[in-house]
Amino acid sequence: MSDYQIDRDRMPPRSIATEKPFSRQFFSPINAVQRKIYLKGLIGGCFMVIITIFAVFPIYWGALWKTPQRSLKGWIVDFDGGPVGQAITTQMVSASSQTKLTLAVMPSNNFPGGPNGLARSVVEQHTWVAVTINPGASERLQASYSSPNPTYDGSDAITVYGAEARNENAYRTLIRPIIDELLQVAQRSFALQAARQLSSSSDLAGLMINSPQTITMPISYKMYNVVPFDQPVASAVTFVGLIYVLILSFFVVMITYGAREAAGLNQNLTLRSLIVIRYVSSFICYFFLSLFYSLVSLAFHLDFTQKFGHGGFVIFWMLNWVGMLSVGLALEALIPLLTPRFIPFFMILWIIVNVAVCIQPIEALPVIYRYGYAIPFYNVSHAVRCIVFATRNRVGQNFGILLCWTAISCCSLLLIQWYIRRQDIRAYQKEQNHSANVDMQSSADTDEKGVNNRCNV
Repeated sequence: MSDYQIDRDRMPPRSIATEKPFSRQFFSPINAVQRKIYLKGLIGGCFMVIITIFAVFPIYWGALWKTPQRSLKGWIVDFDGGPVGQAITTQMVSASSQTKLTLAVMPSNNFPGGPNGLARSVVEQHTWVAVTINPGASERLQASYSSPNPTYDGSDAITVYGAEARNENAYRTLIRPIIDELLQVAQRSFALQAARQLSSSSDLAGLMINSPQTITMPISYKMYNVVPFDQPVASAVTFVGLIYVLILSFFVVMITYGAREAAGLNQNLTLRSLIVIRYVSSFICYFFLSLFYSLVSLAFHLDFTQKFGHGGFVIFWMLNWVGMLSVGLALEALIPLLTPRFIPFFMILWIIVNVAVCIQPIEALPVIYRYGYAIPFYNVSHAVRCIVFATRNRVGQNFGILLCWTAISCCSLLLIQWYIRRQDIRAYQKEQNHSANVDMQSSADTDEKGVNNRCNV
């Protein structure tokens, strides 16, 4: 066979070699290989997304499905010690056992400061809600019965203390509605009982004329929101903004990965240099991104001075920086292992695991969600609430947990990068050995061909 015939056999078919670009139809026979590759990637990717939906999304749905799964705890304290205090305490404790807000009786001598001390306990998050039967409630009511008082106000008898900023969702949808229902039932029951006792009183007519509210509403209540969620823009940094923080962190991970690949640093740098540049790049990028993210909240007049004065903004900035590190370095550590193709699947898991424990109190969720106490989003959210609304100060603990996540991710990054480098070295050595074998075989074939040519001559 001539050399011309061999070269012609190696040439692609004329229809492919002379094909114009952008001229194929998707279902053309000539496009069969590319079509197969495309459909394989598309169907396989969609299948992975379906698996993610059924494996990951139930974590979030489960946090909402039967919420509240467990009862929140509240206190009721009788500072009155009279008939009003005894009746209301007995009624509410009994009724609350059938709700998702269980009230426990606390001795009044546990609060030397009286109702103000009890309110402070709510601020310090020792209880979700506190109901107090105020001192002298029975005496004031009895005095109005004996000498009708036109200015008698039954709402002075009971005070309820709650802290909306601790968890606005629980306060608005769980605590407040249950407390209102319990107290309204107790209020009606007490009024009916008092009306029966007064029905045979000779002063009933005068009482109805001069102080009718003493009969129609002998007791009522006032509710004090001791830590109101009074800055609506704070919702952006206590919940939704946490998702944005993770997404921004993901952008940094993809940008730095793409920059290393474009520059060839993953193949050219020593292991130590590569690890150092990944650490330094992440820490510096998150430092400045967290600043600009924090400035957005400042631009919309979010008040950071409630707890720590003018230093509140700096603490908020550092919290966002450490928060970005805690969630972003986990992605940074895993991207060499998962590659850009699969890292989004982990990001979905990472988002949902964090978000699921930030909507309702963990105390009201199924026991399995107790992991949330150690999750970055939960700790960032609680620290932000302290800075913005002056809730209980656990900022040091929150920072500690976030720094633990950062340290774990740093160690993971080092170990994973070391493992990937070992794999790369092995692949390189294997390729080099294969190239050497090919070269040796080619040299041997050349020598053999030369010997054959000489023999023919």
